[in-house]
Amino acid sequence: MESEYAGDRRHPTGEELELPDELPVRRRHTTSLVWLAVAAVAAVGAFQFLQASSGTTERPIGTYLAHVVVPMAEPSASAFGRSGEVKLAFAMPAQQISYPLDVHGDPTSLQYAWIRNGDTAFATTPRPLAGDKVLAPAMAGFYRLALIKSGHQRLVEGLTLAVLVPFEEKEGTMLRGYRIGTYIAERVSGRQAPPEGFLEITPADVDLPITKHLRVGDFLNHDQQGKWPSYAAVNPKLLDKLELVIQEIARWHGDKAVADIEIDVHSGFRAPEHNRRIQRAARDSQHQYGDAADVAIDANGDGKLTAIDSRMVGLAVEIVELKHPDLVGGLGIYTSGHSSTNYVHIDVRGRRARWRGGRG
Repeated sequence: MESEYAGDRRHPTGEELELPDELPVRRRHTTSLVWLAVAAVAAVGAFQFLQASSGTTERPIGTYLAHVVVPMAEPSASAFGRSGEVKLAFAMPAQQISYPLDVHGDPTSLQYAWIRNGDTAFATTPRPLAGDKVLAPAMAGFYRLALIKSGHQRLVEGLTLAVLVPFEEKEGTMLRGYRIGTYIAERVSGRQAPPEGFLEITPADVDLPITKHLRVGDFLNHDQQGKWPSYAAVNPKLLDKLELVIQEIARWHGDKAVADIEIDVHSGFRAPEHNRRIQRAARDSQHQYGDAADVAIDANGDGKLTAIDSRMVGLAVEIVELKHPDLVGGLGIYTSGHSSTNYVHIDVRGRRARWRGGRG
């Protein structure tokens, strides 16, 4: 049974039971039966106290046992990228990956298993947890890690694992019944290689956080809407870069919290089939590889999206690339008199490219 405390990073209340001011006084002729009754009442009282302190009166005893038996654990800081805000790890089916954990307790005899997003049952057989190496599930999808010990379990919150559908499964222009199209490298040698794999997205996955400010649905292909599952390529470097840009903008606002800044993704992944039908889109657009996003951010905080915002976002991109040269890429600034056309193209193509309007 899933632990009630699986998603709580905080320890439950550490308050100590206070003894009443007047303790029962043992009289000479008190029988053993009376003392058993007193002990039973005290036990019930203590259990009710625990229930009250946890905010519920219907939690099974197994919940508390799971909390005691399975040590609390959370992903290490390094698991969230340089921005500290990436909430999605990537793996190929059945691939051994590094999933760094900070375990707060005795890790002896710990096992792990994966639970698919939106489900409660184990999707994989429990395996011994040794170090930070774990085996990804064999089936594509989004998964949470569960730690298991002595028959109890605890979910590790904060980081979701995305198991990709390998590019090799693509047959012609189709991937599992979904129209992807053809990448240039499939016809012409020496061109940019196609993505290694694709996210397989169901309606249950759309609102899953992918970073602090972004969700899976922000990267859906705008073609074939309503067809599920949908597929998208997403580069984790792009996720980190977008969050670093937001952090840079927040820094300009002083005490203004990063959480107050919102980002609107106009376009994330574009399948090649969809990209070729977009007016003025680059023939080999970085959107096809999951390397690019067109975003709008109210950078000056005036509640409107204007050309000034686009230029400020562009400046933030320049600063981020200076600080993180491996995230260098394309920057296209689009400005006009309409808020819907004031946005910025940001990508991680690996080389510097700059333009205003035009092709992205």
